Parts: sequence; C-alpha cells; structure tokens
Amino acid sequence: MEENSEQIMIPSYKEAFKIWLKIGMLSFGGPAGQIAMMHRTLVEEKKWIDEARFLHALNYCMLLPGPEAQQLATYIGWLVHKTAGGLLAGLLFILPGALVMLGLSIIYVLYSDLPIIDAAFLGIKAAVLVIVVEAVIRIGKRAITSNWMLAISAIAFIAIFFFSISFPIIIAVAALAGFAANTLYPVETKTDPEEIITREKKNSLIERMELDGQLTHTYPSFPRAVFISSIFLMLWFCPIVLLFLFTEYGNVFVQQSLFFSKLAIVTFGGAYAVLAYMAQQAVDVFNWLSAQEMLDGLGLAETTPGPLILVTQFVGFLSAYRYAIGMDPILAGVLGSGLVLWVTFTPCFLWIFLGAPYIERLRKNLSIAAALSAITAAVVGVVLNLAVWFGLHVSFSEIKYETIYYLILPIPDFETINIVSVGLTVLAGILLLFLKQGVLKTLCICTLASIMVMIAS
Repeated sequence: MEENSEQIMIPSYKEAFKIWLKIGMLSFGGPAGQIAMMHRTLVEEKKWIDEARFLHALNYCMLLPGPEAQQLATYIGWLVHKTAGGLLAGLLFILPGALVMLGLSIIYVLYSDLPIIDAAFLGIKAAVLVIVVEAVIRIGKRAITSNWMLAISAIAFIAIFFFSISFPIIIAVAALAGFAANTLYPVETKTDPEEIITREKKNSLIERMELDGQLTHTYPSFPRAVFISSIFLMLWFCPIVLLFLFTEYGNVFVQQSLFFSKLAIVTFGGAYAVLAYMAQQAVDVFNWLSAQEMLDGLGLAETTPGPLILVTQFVGFLSAYRYAIGMDPILAGVLGSGLVLWVTFTPCFLWIFLGAPYIERLRKNLSIAAALSAITAAVVGVVLNLAVWFGLHVSFSEIKYETIYYLILPIPDFETINIVSVGLTVLAGILLLFLKQGVLKTLCICTLASIMVMIAS
C-alpha cells in the first residue's frame, strides 16, 4: 500500500478548479455534448476515472431528478475531493451558464421589441422546435424497447396533451406500472458473476485511491446521511420559510420558491421532459409569460454553456420582473433568477451527497430498474407533447381550445399560420436531422436566415 501511495498524485484544489471551470465554460450541446466532454477530459485525458466507473456514475445520475450532466460532475468531484470537491465541480458547472443567461434575460426584456431582435428569436424558436423533435427521437430509441414501453409512452402523451394531467402524476403512475409489471412478470437477468471483467491493472486516479484506502468517504453511513440531509434540507427550505414569514401569501417570490422546488423533485428524464410541465404551469396556470416567450427562453438556454434546465432561470427572471410589487423590475428579476437557481440546484447536491454511497444497492434492484425504465418511456410521451405544443405555437398565432367532457382539443386558426416560421422550421429540420450540423450551428443559421428575411421584406 505504501508503494501505491507514493504513486498517487491527487490533483490540488487549484488544478481541480481549473478543470471544472473549463468544463463549465465549454459545456455546450446539451447533456449528450456535456457528458461527452467530461468523458474526454476526465476519462481519456486526465485519467481521473475509468470507463466502467464513469458509466456506473452516469447510470446513477440518470435515475435522479435534475440535470444528469451537472450531477455527474458533482459525483466525480465528490469521489476525488469529497464533499468540497463535489460542491466545486457542481457549482462551476452551473455558474458560467447562469451568468450568461442572466445577461441574456436582461437584454431580452430591454430590447426584445426591436425588429432585428424579434426576427432573431423567430429563427431561434424554429430551431428549438426541431431540437425537441430530435430529443424525442433520441430518447425514444433508448427507451422504447418493447410494445409495453410503447404503450406507456403513448398513454403518457395522451394524458398530458389531451387531458392536461399533471407531469408528477404521470411519472408516479408510470413508475407503479413498471414496478407492478416486473413483480407480476419478472425478467430473468443473464448476468453471471463470472462474466464480470476484472482488470489486472488499475490505472485511473480513483481506482488507485480506492486501492490505497482513500475512498472511505464513499462508504454508506447512517449518521452521515442524517447530517447531509439536515444541512441541505435546511439550505433548501430556509429561503422558502423566510419568504413565507416576511412576504405576503401569493407573492411571486413565494410562488417561485414553491413551484420550482416541486419541479426539482419531479424532473426525471432531463430538461426536455420537465419543460412540458413547466410550460403548462408557467404559461397556463401562473401566466408568468407567453408560450412564445417560453420558446425564446429555451432558445437562449440552448445557446449558453451549462445545463439546459437553466431555462428555469429565464422564467424566474421574467416572472419577478413583471409581478414583483414595489421593487425595481430589473432588481426583482435578478432576485427571482437567483431564487429559482437556488431551489432548482440545491436538491441536486443533496441527491448526490446523500444517495451516492448507496448506488450499488439501488443499481442491483431489478424492481426499481423496471420502474425507472417505465418512467423513461413515459418521458418520451411527455417530450412528444412538448414538441407538438411548441410546433403549434411556433406555426400559428392563434390557437383555440375546445373542451369535450374531460378531453381538451387544441384547434389552430389556419388563417394565422406563419409561413416564415414554418419555412425556418423546415430549414432547421434539414440541418439538424439530415445534415447532422449540430445544435449551435443550426441555431446560428436559422437566426441569420430569419434576420435576412426580415431585412429583405
């Protein structure tokens, strides 16, 4: 062990800061691009973590509510530098994008009425619609593995699109269905312990730390679990309690703290899945912003580094900017933006620091795995709902809703169709789905095309 100890060079906090800051500033391309960048940096270049353990951590983060890429960064930072390292990695993954999004939100409310800005956002909306369609295809290929999963996905789409059933209810029912199906018709695993590959040499930093006994902080401990839960629950709920005590009930900040806290618990399936629920509530229930502005916010989030769920920050800024009473609108927007960030991401750290030591038990439970597979299938239907919802609002200026008993039918006014928007959507589809040009390039081309159309007309 002494020989191993001499060979281990644990990176300093200064070095870790530089690496996590680089990842945070260059984490474009949504979860897939962000995870690929972390893999290249941490597995291939720095050799902090090996392939198997990286995928093991990723699988765990995929089970959690919240942005999986940010949680993966937190998890790996925690492995290397304990809780302080997890906080460092997770915060640096968020902060660069959050600062950019705050600046873009301020620019949006001050200058969105300018024709050139309006034209730019028209192009962004068209691209975002195709980005969501691409997400449906990508998630669907992974999740729809049987007719049973296809049925769950279809039922989820019908439930949220035609009956406006709440996203948390859909997720809960899907989980119960998956759990019950596995209980009644268990699937036998073909995994044999003898098939597990053991490497003769352990070359990654974390593996060598494990051999040297330096990963004791990853062992499950009930006292530690109670301590972590107490600290992070207090951090999470203290601002909410203070808002309840010192502001009026119904205040926009109180509404934000409660709604986005609930959102942080039910965001299974990533940002695209929760956007449907957030759009439904923020647009139709709270009336904080319009459907078009929701699309604008998603477009801005697509162009910034960091997790896509930063679109919640845009919603927080606009809602506080418009509805905070007795306060400068910009200051209110900044406070609302910060509050939403706090209640959105504080739980993400809790899930990692509390649950990571128990990852093996969770991963080996087939019933839980079946429930989570059913949730992923339901997410496909929810994201499809988001694509259709966005498509209607991008293409038509007016949409009426007819209610037949409990069935809600959206009926677009075909006289209000936006030909330019439809054309830009087709362009975005060709670029992203057929020419595989990538999200950022597609957004830029569609934005420039929209501006050129505006200038020409």
